[in-house]
Amino acid sequence: MVERLVEQRLSLVTLGVADLARAEAFYTALGWERGNNEDEVAFFQCGGLVVALWDRGSLAEDSAVEDNGGWGGVTLALNVRSPDEVDEVLEQAAGAGAVIGRQGAETVWGGYSGIFVDPDGHPWEVAHNPFWTVTDDGRTLLRS
Repeated sequence: MVERLVEQRLSLVTLGVADLARAEAFYTALGWERGNNEDEVAFFQCGGLVVALWDRGSLAEDSAVEDNGGWGGVTLALNVRSPDEVDEVLEQAAGAGAVIGRQGAETVWGGYSGIFVDPDGHPWEVAHNPFWTVTDDGRTLLRS
């Protein structure tokens, strides 16, 4: 058997932001709590994952990519326990300054979801997937 060096998990998602103070204020308004005191980067503990906010230009340079200023081809997602919770999260995000890209609605795959976009253009899908389980501690589990 080959030893797996790349474990099947994700540890950190870093969002490149134009204004760290504005981005931090947005996520704080969602009820997130910052987990560090550094001036250059904000870390938020999200279950077993960490979300970081960092200057977009610095992130591009550090990641060895060119920042064309557009969408990066990634949508983040928050799975919740019910369709009503999807609508509640979208409402809270809008109240914090998000743009609602798509109101909550039934999906072709049998769930219910909507989209909010944070002040830096990062899209978040908020979804209730009746085929997955969201545990009491917030983990999303695929059903087999």
